[in-house]
Order: sequence, then C-alpha cells, then structure tokens
Amino acid sequence: MDYEINPEQVKARFDQAEAFTLLDVRETWEFEIASISPSKLMPMGDVPGRAHQELDPDEAIVVVCHHGVRSLSVTHWLRQQGFEKAQSMRGGIDAWSREIDSKVVLY
Repeated sequence: MDYEINPEQVKARFDQAEAFTLLDVRETWEFEIASISPSKLMPMGDVPGRAHQELDPDEAIVVVCHHGVRSLSVTHWLRQQGFEKAQSMRGGIDAWSREIDSKVVLY
C-alpha cells in the first residue's frame, strides 16, 4: 500500500461509503478554521500518546494536515507502529480545498 493517497482517491472512498478514519493531525486552531467532515482531530504532538488507545491498527487511516508534510511524517510513524493501512493525503487540506471542495477555507 502506498504511503500517500491523493484527494481524489479520498473523495472516492467517501463517495463509495468505504470505512476509514480521516485523522487530522493539525493543531486545534487550524482545525477550527477549516476541516473535512467527518475527521478525528489528533494534533501531531499527541499522536504518540493517543494512537494506540484511539486508533484501530486494522482499519484504514487517511492522515491529513495543512500541506501534507506533517501527515506524511505521522503516516511513517504509524506504519512503524503496526498501522499498515495508514496513508497520508498528498497536498493536505489545502489540496482538498483547491481540488475537491472549495467551501473548505484556505488559510
């Protein structure tokens, strides 16, 4: 499984009602400005302390941040922890807003 997934592929998962967790690793203030529903907020710094309690290692996880840098880093960490179905959304919420849903605020 690739480490990255593009916004169009994520939208297709939503459209097909696939079961997956959209994990937003931005800070709370960023999430309050713009978010993709439904997503689970878990700021990057909180992931090591919360991932094993709040995420299912057998479930598909799409990690999202602002531009895709933090989410790729978290994805690598999750994969090392046994979350083999974790993927980072390339381009982050910025790409989502530009390519999929212009109602999501750019910041």
